[in-house]
Amino acid sequence: MKNFRIVIIMMGILSFSSCADFFETDSPSTLGKEDVFSNLTRTEQAIAGIYDQFGQDRSYRNRLSCGYQGLNTDIEYNNKGSDTEYYTYNYQLTGNLSRDGGKDPWGYLNTAIERANDVIEGIREYGDTTNTEYAYFLGEALFLRSFVYLEMVKFWGDLPPRFESLSKNPDGVNIAKNDRNIIYEQLRTDLKQAAQLMPWSAGCPGYATNYVGRPSKAAALALLARMDLMYAGYALRPDYIDPSGNAPYGVQLNVKDDALRQELYAEAMDACAQIINQEDNKFQDTFAEVFKDICSEVTDYSQTEYIWVIDFVANGRGQFLNYNTSSVSDANLDGVLKHYVSGSTNAAQSIVPTFVYAFEDGDLRKDVTVLPYRWYNDDASDNYSNDSTRLTVFPGSENGVERLWQRHQNVASYYLGKYRIEWMSRDYNSGANDDGIDYPIIRYGDVLLMYAEASLGPITTDINTGAVSTSGNITSATPCNLTPQAAFDKVRARAGLTSKTLNIENIINERAFELCGEYIRKYDLMRWGLLKHNLVKAMADIAALNAHEGTYAQTSDSIWFKYRLSDTPDDYRHTGATQNVYLMDSIWGLNIGENSRPEWFNSDNGWVAKNIFYSSSDDIRHLNSSDYYLYYSEDLLDSRHYWPIYRINVGASNGTLWNDYGYGQ
Repeated sequence: MKNFRIVIIMMGILSFSSCADFFETDSPSTLGKEDVFSNLTRTEQAIAGIYDQFGQDRSYRNRLSCGYQGLNTDIEYNNKGSDTEYYTYNYQLTGNLSRDGGKDPWGYLNTAIERANDVIEGIREYGDTTNTEYAYFLGEALFLRSFVYLEMVKFWGDLPPRFESLSKNPDGVNIAKNDRNIIYEQLRTDLKQAAQLMPWSAGCPGYATNYVGRPSKAAALALLARMDLMYAGYALRPDYIDPSGNAPYGVQLNVKDDALRQELYAEAMDACAQIINQEDNKFQDTFAEVFKDICSEVTDYSQTEYIWVIDFVANGRGQFLNYNTSSVSDANLDGVLKHYVSGSTNAAQSIVPTFVYAFEDGDLRKDVTVLPYRWYNDDASDNYSNDSTRLTVFPGSENGVERLWQRHQNVASYYLGKYRIEWMSRDYNSGANDDGIDYPIIRYGDVLLMYAEASLGPITTDINTGAVSTSGNITSATPCNLTPQAAFDKVRARAGLTSKTLNIENIINERAFELCGEYIRKYDLMRWGLLKHNLVKAMADIAALNAHEGTYAQTSDSIWFKYRLSDTPDDYRHTGATQNVYLMDSIWGLNIGENSRPEWFNSDNGWVAKNIFYSSSDDIRHLNSSDYYLYYSEDLLDSRHYWPIYRINVGASNGTLWNDYGYGQ
């Protein structure tokens, strides 16, 4: 169901207030609040105005879902050469996301909050929440405001807590930045009310029925659990609020009260338990199917593992796939690779090389998450000049005939494989710049892991050493169909793995393998107090891998593999294409211990050996620390978890905004 795709109901964007420079709320509508919110159709149109902000240029459409936030981590790497300040923790007061007139993430998200405030107040004053549709719309607006505020806390830390519209409180524009815990407490209240107002997805009204692009009770509960774990965890924060921006700061707990931390963990566990009891059938049988559904635009809530996605317009707005798929830039693939029509991809996400070697033997998630190749379509003459050799490597195809094949990449350029053009249900044409694939926010596998984690109790972390411990078992107020251990093992079983002890160290690792590339890891590391520690360790591990030392002594510069002629070529080639399809098969060398030529290697039988660490063309190693790094400066790391509030936004704030963490103003 695509009837409510964002950015298409423009006439319903309603505004009732004056605004500051970063509140862009103008509207052609002259209707008053009573006219709007006494009418269900117009109320839903006003809610569409909140969603509209997600689809704007430099919002989620092509920035916030496209690698500008959430990277780099110890497992994911943004490989783009431009705007590296956003990926290497070297943020500046001006930058690519800083624009005049509210046309930047700060402006769009604040506008979304203002529009949500209008809707919440309008429904409460003029709507009838005994009516199930009005009740749902109020819950949806509370959910959307909570989502946006939680995103802003992730990006900027402390914020102005504006929970009244400017039409109700014109002085609200002068509310100053304050302790984020004020916002957390309001979100706790709002999300619990949203969960009461919204039914499970099948019972949602109208276009929201069984539709993953609109929130439900499960979405509110899942977001509450995510927020609770953030609130109860660690964060970079000033010791006190100081408008000069000169307060001391450091990575510390948001909450110093142990009883409140225990309460938050119990609340998160209870929220997840409610979802598990109602929706355990959402857990899909195979890991790959989760992501094939996103790429093929499955929006039936009962048919996907996703609980909520930001919904983009097919062939309209949204560049999520463009930035998160593998690199495709070869014009020879036009009309050959399945669903690929023309253009190229930005392909921003790569896998940190050490993570490639970290998967347990038999983990089925590895082949979904890690792409060690790019697609090519040619006769392979540049790679195998000898016709006999080419015929051996690519069996079953005449010499000189074009073929669609997977060409190996160097170890620094292994792409995220969860989102693939060949998994789409329609053609991808990046000449139009937007692919319209939805941005996935939260799924059931994450809920299972949050439930298991919350049961362990609040985490305590030694910020210097990275040592972690937990307080002990937490009990949910809601009895659950799964024990925490069973929930943890359920995630592992789908990955083809056996049971493992449920403890915080294993949760930290399991969330990496399950959620890599889903814009979650950075914020997990922040709430665990491990961002700097794990990034520094990752760089040391990369150096050890490059030198094949320590943990990585039993690795090699080379990989060995064969090509297999696909017996399902239409899974990979475009309609009407006739090329044979060749897949990298039996890859040896991407696990620790596979450091020498396998005994069965025989080049006369089609086996190929390729060096993936060294480029002969420029005589450098791909993991050279001057070229491959996750952060700009170790000394800066624990002052650069958050973006600065950009200078243009501070300047328009009448003194209500400032920057901490040594950014200056």
